[in-house]
Amino acid sequence: MENAYLFTATGNTVLLLWVLIALLFILSFIGIVVPIIPGVLLLWIGFLVYHFFINAHDLSLFFWITVGLFTFVLLGADFYLNLYFVEQFGGSKWSKWGALIGMFLGIFIYPPFGILLVPLIIVFIIEVSLQNSFKKGSLAALGTLAGFLSGAVAKVMLQVVMIIIFFIFIII
Repeated sequence: MENAYLFTATGNTVLLLWVLIALLFILSFIGIVVPIIPGVLLLWIGFLVYHFFINAHDLSLFFWITVGLFTFVLLGADFYLNLYFVEQFGGSKWSKWGALIGMFLGIFIYPPFGILLVPLIIVFIIEVSLQNSFKKGSLAALGTLAGFLSGAVAKVMLQVVMIIIFFIFIII
């Protein structure tokens, strides 16, 4: 089968491109715990490097739609799971908003730990203020931790599936 290159890459260049793709995939997993690194974007860059520099025909429209849907789910996983667990651990509507705002602020405040600590602190303060209970505030704050950890696990699983789909498409 003839390779279709949009840009001509041969021999050592193809090997270097594969090394780049592998590094992008590895960095995407680091991005799960270091939010400054855009994990899913790095996966896409790896897919695009393959498509534009190695073989433009292996990755069909069905592939792009599939990984697009997985990307949508992956991006929503963090926010949804954080809100879900804050609620399950007794957090109020205000705590759910505090957790979302804290996740966003945490990216910029004391990265990478801020994405975990800032929502936890905000939810704790909100719940203690609303309910005058250290215990309820601590429990709701613990929900942000559970949400972060479950979101990280979900993102790892989704990224692994996306990489597996990528290799299935290029092998078959």
